[in-house]
Amino acid sequence: MINRRSFLTLATAFAGAPVLVAQRRGRAQGQQSDEAMPSSLAALTSMRGQARPITSDERHARIEKARRLMAQEKIDALILSGSTSLVYFTNIRWGGGERLFACVIPAKGDPFFVCPTFEEDRAREQIALGPFGGGRADVRTWNEDESPYTLVAQGLKDRGAAAGTVGVEETMKFVWSDSIRSAAPQLKVVSGTPITAGCRMIKDAHELELMRLASAATLKVYEAVYRALQPGMTQNQVSQLIDAGYRRVGFPGEASVQVGEYTALPHGSIAPQTIREGTIIMIDDGCSVEAYHSDITRTFVLGKPTAKMNTVFDVVKRAQTAALQAARPGVPLESIDAAGRKVVTDAGYGPGFKYFSHRLGHGMGMDGHEWPYLVKNNMFGWDRALTARPGMVFSDEPGIYIRDEFGVRLEDDMYITTEGAKLFTPQSESLEKPF
Repeated sequence: MINRRSFLTLATAFAGAPVLVAQRRGRAQGQQSDEAMPSSLAALTSMRGQARPITSDERHARIEKARRLMAQEKIDALILSGSTSLVYFTNIRWGGGERLFACVIPAKGDPFFVCPTFEEDRAREQIALGPFGGGRADVRTWNEDESPYTLVAQGLKDRGAAAGTVGVEETMKFVWSDSIRSAAPQLKVVSGTPITAGCRMIKDAHELELMRLASAATLKVYEAVYRALQPGMTQNQVSQLIDAGYRRVGFPGEASVQVGEYTALPHGSIAPQTIREGTIIMIDDGCSVEAYHSDITRTFVLGKPTAKMNTVFDVVKRAQTAALQAARPGVPLESIDAAGRKVVTDAGYGPGFKYFSHRLGHGMGMDGHEWPYLVKNNMFGWDRALTARPGMVFSDEPGIYIRDEFGVRLEDDMYITTEGAKLFTPQSESLEKPF
């Protein structure tokens, strides 16, 4: 799936085609050697050995928690298709497409799978890697001229849920959920988000460990790239350095790079951009460690920033700190946004969303953006009045964006503890000392 940052990366790649042609020629002759690589990147070493995979026992525990939530929500079964939640619970990685592949987890009884007949071997291979392995999985197959939806209905009937309530995970295609409803009109089909998000939004110690490692790797790559920057580089060349840095640390990652006036667009521009002495630069994104994400933004200047740039940076940093201090168990999530936004508006960059034009932060985990969100109404999600709980992880990313001039955003990832909130990474010191 192409996210907005991937789109920007692809679009800017076309804008910088000559650079990429030269890079492809270099790759055809072999990967760039340590001698040819900037010394700060060459000094990076693999961090992969520090990552512990999620085990089947851990996924079993997640399924049991899901079943407890099903009982609370009066949901008789949860239907997962090709999604992050499917990986979270089962360790099955299934691509998109028009053919339904589903894992149905009943509140009571064994799960079952619905799978295209020609995919059965591949499905069983993946099922064996997760909590339902052992060769006893109930896999119900359908040929191209048959309906998979009747198989879902029959499987639910076999488990005593023919007329019950089923939750479908939120990314399931409408045509699938609607067809399941048509195949079993006695079923009540509802959103499964209270179950999937109810589990995923609270991270355990292992998940926090993986996210801490992802954040540390991202910051190492950013710093190495920062020390390799030179005036005259384009944003495409900086992105290539970031790609090289992530290859060195051993984790897949990417970044959006914006320069000068384009930093005033929170998600950037595809316009060609070149670093000059004294221009402001914004790098944003992260990497994935055992499928768990980081999301970090650093804004800095090569050379001397202007007084206005320094003033804006100071306001944004104070807003980030205020949000961190406001985040503690039991507080409404919107109050964390309000704490950071108050600093920005009190400094004259208001009202509301005028200069700080987005929410303060988003939930994080196996998706870079996931439930819940640090903003009033929780992005109009399944629960608009959530409070902070230990184990939740959010980006803390206030920003001020001044059209046609520049923008400053500082983003670190914070996790809620029983005492308050902590960041995985140290805050940026200044525009001249971001690391």
